[in-house]
Amino acid sequence: MAYTLTGLARYEELIKKSRFLALAAPVATAEDALAFFAEHHVPDATHNCWAYRIGQEYRFNDDGEPGGTAGRPMLQAIEGQQCDRVAVLVIRWFGGIKLGTGGLVRAYGGVAAQCLRLADKAEIVEEAMLQCACPFSDVALLQSRFAAQGIRVVEESFDSE
Repeated sequence: MAYTLTGLARYEELIKKSRFLALAAPVATAEDALAFFAEHHVPDATHNCWAYRIGQEYRFNDDGEPGGTAGRPMLQAIEGQQCDRVAVLVIRWFGGIKLGTGGLVRAYGGVAAQCLRLADKAEIVEEAMLQCACPFSDVALLQSRFAAQGIRVVEESFDSE
């Protein structure tokens, strides 16, 4: 079972004098994710690291942090929270104390995971559009069966048959 966010989520944490701000949002396409990162990018921050997952498509960026210490842990946080169609941006303002590679992994992954943990989520339910036809005498029966199965009727039309 996968979840997506219902809106923008935000979480901030101070780790060894470095300020980390995580922003997460639902996205439908890779272009939406990249637009989200561009819109919320903070030029005066030390690093703007990001990750997104949309189905089987994913990307991440360490933005100058040592390779694999920011984007990949953020992607793992998305997967760990069972999220899909989600983009996460973590903005870091360096506080003067180096965290080391392990500390960076814990900081970026932890801030992203906490942001997603606190976010309002909705279960992703896959839907398919179907069309069916039946005699008018069976319409009431069909409608009751649809309702019992949780099938959503988008449109009804009637003809001479």
